[in-house]
Amino acid sequence: MSTQYHGSCLCGKVKFIVPFQNTNLSACHCHICRKWSAGPLMTLTYSGEIVTQGQEYISHYNSSEWAERAFCKECGSHLYYHLKGTNNYYFATWIFDDIKDLEFTTEVFIDNKPSCYDFANHTHKLTEADILAMVAKNSSDN
Repeated sequence: MSTQYHGSCLCGKVKFIVPFQNTNLSACHCHICRKWSAGPLMTLTYSGEIVTQGQEYISHYNSSEWAERAFCKECGSHLYYHLKGTNNYYFATWIFDDIKDLEFTTEVFIDNKPSCYDFANHTHKLTEADILAMVAKNSSDN
């Protein structure tokens, strides 16, 4: 069963309705996410085609060989992180207005997390090596 969340950028020019299959919240501690979002990037995962309103306001930044980041050209809001060559999207959680029943389940690039903060939640923790192995496997499957 999916839950449809309605989201938008800060200025409202980009809008999404995403039918999430779960409400598992993840945090990424990699240096790129921390630089991009001034802290860990908190995401909801979605796999499938995405339909947006205001597509012309979305800009993409190729942040690595295997991923790109999307943001609103008008207001700069972070929208999602996308694994190239897949339909896997990691939406910035807080762009959704009607989120509820979230469960904080996973932290990635845990070995890149600064020592100055910790989350109190018990989460599944994946290292940089774990994530890169998953990306490599995903690339070989496509």
